[in-house]
Amino acid sequence: METEALALAQEIDFSMWGLFARATLTVKLVMLLLVLASFWAWAIIIQKHILYRATRREADRFDQSFWSGEPLDELFEQIGAQPEGSSEKIFAAGMVEWRRSHRNDGGLIAGAQARIDRSMDVAIAKEAEGLQRGLPVLATVGSTAPFVGLFGTVWGIMTAFIEIAEQQNTNLAVVAPGIAEALLATGLGLLAAIPAVIFYNKLSADSDRIVAGYEAFADEFATILSRQLDS
Repeated sequence: METEALALAQEIDFSMWGLFARATLTVKLVMLLLVLASFWAWAIIIQKHILYRATRREADRFDQSFWSGEPLDELFEQIGAQPEGSSEKIFAAGMVEWRRSHRNDGGLIAGAQARIDRSMDVAIAKEAEGLQRGLPVLATVGSTAPFVGLFGTVWGIMTAFIEIAEQQNTNLAVVAPGIAEALLATGLGLLAAIPAVIFYNKLSADSDRIVAGYEAFADEFATILSRQLDS
């Protein structure tokens, strides 16, 4: 009897594809959902890594131009009112409002400083939204994937016990395949969740640092314009 059970166990395919193929429809759907969630999370992680790196490079280039001593009006003429870079957009928002605040006689309309600050704050909020877009998906995958995998495991184990009861056989060769199929769902859930949680925390911190840099630049730029207003 033990020899037959051993031979039966050796014939069972315990590869990931074999376990997936033998799983019930519900467990298969859970596994497919987790695999798709994992690919989606990694696509966001890669896209955000590329975006943040390009954003930091753009911010460094603009800082060099801004603090080079070149007149701000000339710098604004170079980048235009609708620039591509994030730092340039914040600068352009302030400069556009600065120019709109001048009357035809050259005087300034009252409340110019507050309007300039609000214009740059709106520009910063738009850029922050773009930087953080997709991060909630990582948070959702990281928090729900283990539970989705656990659901697949519970369902698979329940099915395995039903099969044991129907066959009235508790031999390991009968029990092991069903348990292995069920545990694969939990493994896939953790495989999707762990990178999502790690990179969500990292990317959130990176995004906060970039936005903090924008806010610091806006404060410095506002200070420069304030001195010109006072003079």
